[in-house]
Amino acid sequence: MSRLDRVTNKGAELVRRWLGVLRDDLWTWRADPLPPSVWVRWLPHGVVCLAALGVLIGDAAQLGDYGRLDQGTAFLIAVAEAGAMVLALWRPVPAWWLSTAAMMVSASAVRAGMATDGHAFTWPWTSAALIAHLFVMLLLALRVRTRAAVAALGLTALVTYVVQGLVGGPNYQPTGQLAVILCSVVVLLGTALRGRREARAELVQQTTLTAEERARRTLLEERSRIARELHDVVAHHMSVISIQAQVAPHLVKDPPDELRENLAGIRQNAVEALTELRRVLDVLRSEHPGPDRHEADADGVPHAPQPTLDRLEALVENTRAAGLTVTTEITGERRPLPPGVELSAYRIVQEALSNVLRHAPGATVRVALAYEPHALRVEVANTRPTRQAPPSSGAGHGLLGMRERAVMLGGSLTAGPSADGGYTITALLPKDTPV
Repeated sequence: MSRLDRVTNKGAELVRRWLGVLRDDLWTWRADPLPPSVWVRWLPHGVVCLAALGVLIGDAAQLGDYGRLDQGTAFLIAVAEAGAMVLALWRPVPAWWLSTAAMMVSASAVRAGMATDGHAFTWPWTSAALIAHLFVMLLLALRVRTRAAVAALGLTALVTYVVQGLVGGPNYQPTGQLAVILCSVVVLLGTALRGRREARAELVQQTTLTAEERARRTLLEERSRIARELHDVVAHHMSVISIQAQVAPHLVKDPPDELRENLAGIRQNAVEALTELRRVLDVLRSEHPGPDRHEADADGVPHAPQPTLDRLEALVENTRAAGLTVTTEITGERRPLPPGVELSAYRIVQEALSNVLRHAPGATVRVALAYEPHALRVEVANTRPTRQAPPSSGAGHGLLGMRERAVMLGGSLTAGPSADGGYTITALLPKDTPV
């Protein structure tokens, strides 16, 4: 293949692509409604409709009186040109086609009588038709891509040139040059306004994204600070407790078995607390925390999975080892529940048992789980304490956290004193978490 053939084929391919783009831009019936103004709402629509009424009346009179068309033909052409203005409010591309076609029909109908009329007629664009087309071009440029607006302007200039320059007429006042110039100005104005609107919208979007990014960064920094505090303070003290509980039996000659068991329980609790704390630290330090897995960290301590009700007996046994009398009661058909329900139920029982240990020494506790058809009912009730509770430095966040867990699942939690002087916490956790 010669170089000329390659250049010819490449040029033909470019022309085909350009024609395809032009067809996609201008050969469409898609809706692109003009949005109401922010401050004056529907005023632009009212202005366009009022101007369309003026075009209808003026063009029908001009075509009938000076164009020598019968009233019916003149009225239909005027309706098409005025209708194009109103249609451009919702479908600017079809409105442009309608306005251009109305101009061509009007020019063809008037041209036949220009030779016998001594009065020079404004042709091919009548004044009313030109005003209508300028409205259509402005609305088109405001809402379509610049490429499509320029293509519509080019085709308008081409049609005007063909009608006025190639076809022509015997006696008329040419309006083609003025029409092309005014349409160019209108397209330039509409494109500029559209670019300004898009730039402002993009600026607002970027500002929103920047604010969200700033908030996300602030949140991550705060989470990292909390993680550092937890690691440097809480983890350190829990490690010390674990080591002291492990070493303590060796400091006493022939320690009793009860002391060994208590110290072993203290160390076990400290190790489990460290494991839970490391899991929380991983969540705080991770931007997108994933599901827990049985993996080991750099220190060789495995990450514990989120606890479920399968570990409830271990939790109760651990509480009994601390000196609290606990009974459990499970009613209904025990079945797997969503992970969020299982975790929340476990944490509510855990916090309730901890509250009894701190605030009701010597009391007995009943933990009841009731598997209902559409929910899980959790109840932790303790009797009256048998001795005075030591002063507690707690801030009262435990009950608030339990209530938040229940509400987060679409459930409820009630807590208050019971008739026998004890305290009862009841939580209802729906099986299906609301979206």
